Amino acid sequence: MTDSAPLLQIENLHASAGDVEILKGVDLTVEQGEIHALMGPNGSGKSTLASVLMGSPTFAITEGRILYKGRDIADDAPTARGQNGMFLAFQHPEAIPGVSVIQFLRQALSNRTGVDLTVLELRLKVMDAMKELGMESSFADRYLNEGFSGGERKRNEILQMAVLEPELAIMDETDSGLDIDALRTVADGVKKLTGPERGFLIITHYQRLLDYITPDKVHIFLDGRIHDSGGPELAVRLEEEGYESFRSVLT
Repeated sequence: MTDSAPLLQIENLHASAGDVEILKGVDLTVEQGEIHALMGPNGSGKSTLASVLMGSPTFAITEGRILYKGRDIADDAPTARGQNGMFLAFQHPEAIPGVSVIQFLRQALSNRTGVDLTVLELRLKVMDAMKELGMESSFADRYLNEGFSGGERKRNEILQMAVLEPELAIMDETDSGLDIDALRTVADGVKKLTGPERGFLIITHYQRLLDYITPDKVHIFLDGRIHDSGGPELAVRLEEEGYESFRSVLT
């Protein structure tokens, strides 16, 4: 990454699923150390953007570029993006019966860094991360997301971020379905992971997560593109006026 290159730069990005165009010219720049919130209603294309950034084969880029650390990654496989420091916290994380949290993290960390930690080294690293995040140590030996509550699944995504230490963390509606205690836990975990070398793109419907995490920039996402951008005050305005006030001036 060159000193002048943003961590993530999206330029006029168009993407489709089959014959249906979903992203219709997205422009967005995330610098190192920044937290960006992308807010929009259901069906606006927010989750599609997250999937396209991570290289999902479901969608085809038809125009524009995705530059990560100054390099166009349009042809990179999802695995390569993860190895290069990109991470997606899923809206609905899948359960993997028979694979414990710590087993999963060992394989993921090996793929991310190319270094195979011993079982003891990894357990110490995971235990340190869990202690920092206020999680019970027994969590590490449970099967990945099997029987987890919604809050536990989201906490597990934060744990993965803490262990894998991505440079760009994309969070796709991580606050969805959480009660207030779980929401605070997720927010506290994100705040502990912020730093000058890491950028966050937080995708959400509502302003409530931003009561606990103050973003550097807020973007309103409607009809496959960013319609408006500003500071945290934009999220407050959205909470007061709703999306219709932005749709009314959409051109």
